Amino acid sequence: MSVRVRFAPSNTGYLHLGGARTALFNYLFARHHDGDFLLRVEDTDQERSQEKYTDAILDAHEWLGMEPDEDVVFQSDRMDLYREKAEDLIESGDAYRDYSTEEEIEEARKEAFASGDKTAHTRLWRDRDDEPEDRDSVVRIKAPLEGSLTVEDHVQGEVTVDAEELDDFVILRSDGTPTYNFCVVVDDADMDITHVIRGKDHLNNTFRQLYVYDALGYEPPEFGHLPLISGLSKRKGSRSVQEYREDGYIREGLVNYLARLGWAHGDQELFSRDELVELFGLDGVNASSGEFDEDKLQWFNAEWLKKLEADELAERWATYLHKRDFEVELDERLVDITEVMRARGQTLGEMTEESDYFFKDEIERNEDDVEEWLTPDILEMFEELIEVLADLDDWDRGDIDTTIRDLCDRHGEGLGAIAQPVRVATTGGTSSPGLFETLAMLGRPRALNRLNEGLEIIRSRTE
Repeated sequence: MSVRVRFAPSNTGYLHLGGARTALFNYLFARHHDGDFLLRVEDTDQERSQEKYTDAILDAHEWLGMEPDEDVVFQSDRMDLYREKAEDLIESGDAYRDYSTEEEIEEARKEAFASGDKTAHTRLWRDRDDEPEDRDSVVRIKAPLEGSLTVEDHVQGEVTVDAEELDDFVILRSDGTPTYNFCVVVDDADMDITHVIRGKDHLNNTFRQLYVYDALGYEPPEFGHLPLISGLSKRKGSRSVQEYREDGYIREGLVNYLARLGWAHGDQELFSRDELVELFGLDGVNASSGEFDEDKLQWFNAEWLKKLEADELAERWATYLHKRDFEVELDERLVDITEVMRARGQTLGEMTEESDYFFKDEIERNEDDVEEWLTPDILEMFEELIEVLADLDDWDRGDIDTTIRDLCDRHGEGLGAIAQPVRVATTGGTSSPGLFETLAMLGRPRALNRLNEGLEIIRSRTE
């Protein structure tokens, strides 16, 4: 059997981490089995579905490296198929038209709950064959009235539901639009889906879908219901994939974190894409909920910032910087800055915050640092520093190192006497990579210009 799985988001919102994790598990399962990963957009909610959400979902899949193997399927293109299948079920006696009014259903619901039969109100027209001309109707599926239904779930194990808990749910509304549990069955059967991997919150839907499969004469797929992710909120984890990308997370970090959110392979934490494909299986998915941890996500991202080749990371960082209006070139200098700064931030965003002085002409200097370090007592040494650096033949780390150390020796001072004043003058604060690397990567014109600005600040404090 060739494995075929699908991820089926609704285009009523952006793709968030919970959905991205489900998509990833489907993708890895398909790749592990040399199967097909498909994408179906469930866009039957005409009021809330929006093209911008569709575009965002497709963009997120492309960025995460999970593009589908076939053309994207849209439910809105398949309305005639759903109506045709509903009519087939009416013809076979497995579904029926229900002409009940809302008032009749509500009254029957109260009586059903009072008697302990919580589903009886859905069957008011199950055994009737009259067709009132002045009423709209919905179409309901005929649920089994006795026995039980069992799902052999790859994650949750064997789960059984008694038939008495199942209702004759609506498969076609009065306006002719199909309902979720009906569309899903028709789509999955029509797309030859072999395994349905989705969140545990869909487990109750699965039992309803089973008797739709049976009524339509379809063989049900195998199921795996993933644990939900706890700890998500509007501020934690519920942001879209695009928002994490804009904050400077890279795909390797996000994918690695999502893969470990409910799945494990021994004690290993870091996995390449190839390793995930090789090792992933539903037998490694925990049946209990995974806990979202922003700090752990940042850790994964930081580790992958360090693992990527510097030139590859520099290329991605350049794209990130361009989108934030920094004028940078993808050159050896940027690769050098990347090599140094990758360990000083957990995201491309933090790397940028820690190093923006490399990429702009004007900087703001921390007032407290200026007060402490750009003091009149270093005026003479600072003036000479600018002179000797300006005379350098080669502006590189080695020559800068030698020149500054020689200066310190002539003045009988340690490197500490000049290092922090230089940092404050050239970067705006006291936190930067190594002094000599920083000056070299700033470049001669920018470094000397800022040193001269620092000199003017020192001179102004001697007056």
